[in-house]
Amino acid sequence: MKNKLKSFLIINPFGIGDVLFSLPLIKNLKESFPTSKIFYLCNKRTYPVLENNSLINKTFVYERDEFEAVKKISKVLWIKKIRKFILEIKKENIDIAIDLSLNPQFGFFSWFAGIKKRIGYNYKNRGKFLTKKIKFQGYEEKHVIEYYLDLLDLIGIKPKYRQTEIVLSQDQIKKAKDFLKQQEVDDNELVIAIAPCGGASWGRDSYRKHWPKENFVALADKLIDKYQARVILAGSSNEKEAIEKIESLMQKSCIKAINLPLMDFLALLKSSTVLIANDGGPLHMGVFLGVKTVSIFGPVNDLVYGPYPRDEKRHAVIKKDLPCRPCYKKFRLPECLHQMKCLKDITVDQVFDSVKRLIDD
Repeated sequence: MKNKLKSFLIINPFGIGDVLFSLPLIKNLKESFPTSKIFYLCNKRTYPVLENNSLINKTFVYERDEFEAVKKISKVLWIKKIRKFILEIKKENIDIAIDLSLNPQFGFFSWFAGIKKRIGYNYKNRGKFLTKKIKFQGYEEKHVIEYYLDLLDLIGIKPKYRQTEIVLSQDQIKKAKDFLKQQEVDDNELVIAIAPCGGASWGRDSYRKHWPKENFVALADKLIDKYQARVILAGSSNEKEAIEKIESLMQKSCIKAINLPLMDFLALLKSSTVLIANDGGPLHMGVFLGVKTVSIFGPVNDLVYGPYPRDEKRHAVIKKDLPCRPCYKKFRLPECLHQMKCLKDITVDQVFDSVKRLIDD
């Protein structure tokens, strides 16, 4: 099989964290098949993370909302749009699809695109279009990255790499340096990035991942007071209100970085000594950039979705060992009957001490 496979399509329509978790998978494919072409299907929000990846030959962007908007206007136009999208994939004569979507729709896309070998997970018997599949009930016992790498066994590959990093261009790094200069940040100053929101893939439930705003206020002030740190509050346009609320309550001055283009945001994180974040995309960006991180986990199992590989010298995970957590299991988030105690019981001093340890190291 190894001599015959010349091209692969990775299908991952989920959020930034999930796409980053697939990078070791790509690296192992390229290691085993150096001359192969690798294609990737993702959504519009995650596309910039992959755009400059030298291991990926081409990216197909599937934005579900755009397709659904056309469907509301005309089912005929919707069918034509889907057909056109699939035919673009078919032109590449791809040998094998590695489907991480858990959705039969994408298995159908692969089949219709003429991809003869289609591997993935048989989640709730949704793998009917897959030619090889692993029975799967949810990410529970190990990290998502490990689950992704398990699929390589179906094509005879033993993973060699279990981690990798996001590589930024010199132009992107320069833009981050210029941004800091505009904020009058000296090269010798300690820069700490704080992403107080995150979890966008959870939609209206994203707040269930958020440490209280007043704690971020107290933590940021304490870091500035104790270390004379330059603190950056970072987030998307949807998080602007929360970030501005935190800034307004702070006694010290900070830097705001709101709604930066994704790659500029990544470069700014790379320029930081430590990133403090809730469980979510910004945390995983920091990990894959090689930045030290302090992460705060509530309902989610950090062994499954946390920093990987686990390295306490670089990544501190703060969580509360309560009987009810982690409560997010098999892609289900139950109603919280404990007023988010798993997050609210984490103290400012706990997080500060972890930041202090990483800085001192």
